Amino acid sequence: MDPLQAHEDRISHLTRAVEDLSDVVNRQGRELDRLTRLVAMLAEREAEREAMGSPEANVKPPHW
Repeated sequence: MDPLQAHEDRISHLTRAVEDLSDVVNRQGRELDRLTRLVAMLAEREAEREAMGSPEANVKPPHW
C-alpha cells in the first residue's frame, strides 16, 4: 500500500470517528436539556408544595 493511500484511509477513518462522536455529543446535549427541564419542573413543583405549607412536606417517611 502506498503512503498516500494509507493516509487517505486513516483520514477516512478519523473523519468517520469524528462524525460518530459528534452524533453522540449532540444526543447527549438533547438528553441533558431534557433532564434540565425535568429538574426545573420538579424543583418548581416542590417549591409550590412547600409554599402551600403542605404537612407531608416535612413528615419523615414511615421507614425512618
